[in-house]
Amino acid sequence: MTIVANLLVGLVALIHLYILLLEMFWWTTPKGRKAFGLTPEFAEATKVLAANQGLYNGFLAAGLLWGLARGDVPTQLFFLGCVLVAGLYGAATASRKILYVQALPAIIAIAGVLAAW
Repeated sequence: MTIVANLLVGLVALIHLYILLLEMFWWTTPKGRKAFGLTPEFAEATKVLAANQGLYNGFLAAGLLWGLARGDVPTQLFFLGCVLVAGLYGAATASRKILYVQALPAIIAIAGVLAAW
């Protein structure tokens, strides 16, 4: 069960590393604009804000990877909780898609970690 929990935490970390790439480096590219449904003009006007947001997603990934590397369940649960809150807030204020991309994987990983603990 621990292996499954670690894989789930790792998956959430990878999702956030991908979001970091989208927001920090690919925001104004066709790939980035398509992921977030942006016009070229809006993407260009908001690229600094997106890069800042991407950095925070990178911190979430770093925290999850740190918890995995240390085998520290409370650290994993803390950062998964942060991801869950961010996902719920994003779904409520920006796009329901965030519920499925961010919050749902966090909930599944939390359940896996708690089951293995």
